[in-house]
Parts: sequence; C-alpha cells; structure tokens
Amino acid sequence: MARRPTPPGTPETTGVGHVVDLVRAAVPPLHPAGLPFVAAPLAVAVLGGKRKWVRRTGLLAAAACATFFRHPTRVPPNRAGAVVAPADGEIALVDTAAPPAELGLGDQPLPRVSIFLSVLDVHVQRTPVSGVVRAVHHQAGQFRSADLPEASSVNERNSMVLETPAGEQLVVVQIAGLLARRIVCDAQVGDVLTIGDTYGLIRFGSRVDTYFPAGTELLVQPGQRTIGGETVLAVLS
Repeated sequence: MARRPTPPGTPETTGVGHVVDLVRAAVPPLHPAGLPFVAAPLAVAVLGGKRKWVRRTGLLAAAACATFFRHPTRVPPNRAGAVVAPADGEIALVDTAAPPAELGLGDQPLPRVSIFLSVLDVHVQRTPVSGVVRAVHHQAGQFRSADLPEASSVNERNSMVLETPAGEQLVVVQIAGLLARRIVCDAQVGDVLTIGDTYGLIRFGSRVDTYFPAGTELLVQPGQRTIGGETVLAVLS
C-alpha cells in the first residue's frame, strides 16, 4: 500500500494507525453545522433497524448529508497579493457591478467574480485574503435560483467587507439560492482572518460573489471550476 510522503523526523505509523491515517486523509471532516443533519437520519436508522427499508433510508440520508457538509482541508498559495476563491463551484459571471447597496460603499462598478455552488459542491466559504473584517451585513430577500444574474441584488444575502494589511478592501457576499434557506457567517466586525480560513456556510445550493478594488485584473473566466481557498482569482498590486 502506497504511503504519503511525510516530513523528515515524523514518527512512522504502522498497522491500524496507518489505516486510520489513510481513512482520515481520504474522507473529509464534517463541518459542525452538519452534525444535526447527519445525526437525525442515523438515529432513524438505529431506531428502525428491524425494518430494512427504514434502516437503508436513514443510512443513505446520513451519507448524503455528510457529503454535503464535508469540510476538506485546503492549502492557500503563498503568492503575495493573491486573492483566492471563497468557495468551490463554477464561475458564473466575471464582470463589473456595484457592491450591495446596504454596505454604503457607493455605486461605482467594481470588478466582480460570481461562483455558483450546486448541491454537489463543498458549501463552506473561505476567506479570499488575509485581513480585518470591517463590516458584516445580512439582507433579507427572495430565494430565486442562484445562477440568475439578478440573484445578486434580489436574493437573501450576507455581505462581509475585508480590509487587507495594505488598506485595500474586498467584499464577499454569500447569496441564498432556490433551495437555500440558511446562511451561516461566523465572522464578526473586528475579527482578523487569514487567507483560506473557513468563515461560513450556505445550505443547500447557493452563490458567492467577490468584489475587488477598482482596476484589479481578474485571472479567471466564466465556466471555470474553482477550489475554495486555493484557486487564484486575482493578484492585488
């Protein structure tokens, strides 16, 4: 069985310990928000264990929820000024647009990248740059399909403004979708976040918009797949 390379001096695991390490490396951990969704169908499977269809349905539901709430480890690039994708998914829009009006940042169009998350994508959101949280604002709204252009302005959303150590501001907006009814944002004003940190989650099916400083050259195209915390969307000068 092949072994993953380890840094020199790392104690070598053998037997059961090695198998456990391989399982941990292959199976992503679960985001805490998903625990109730996995525990409930598991309980149904246990309580209805004498009925095969109940047991199987409960186990399948638990597996589906565990897959949806998976929280894989990501390693951000160490490239200076890099802005990474805040989410896994497909880039739906690369354009310019004014940031959400409720933030009071003006109506000047800014470079924007919109990432659409299907129900099969990882649904945690990650910090695109290191910086200080300057604002967090939740806006009630509709629940239209997140892949529609107007979803940015009419759907329920949660916006976060990040300021980098160089004083540049980026806006990340979690947008609810047709099936999504819950946006989780753990970041608060004044928090210092590091690039790639997990700060929130949307369930089920959603979109995440990132607004960049004026003049930023974007490095991605519509249709491209992104890996949250790793794919570079732009490089700030």
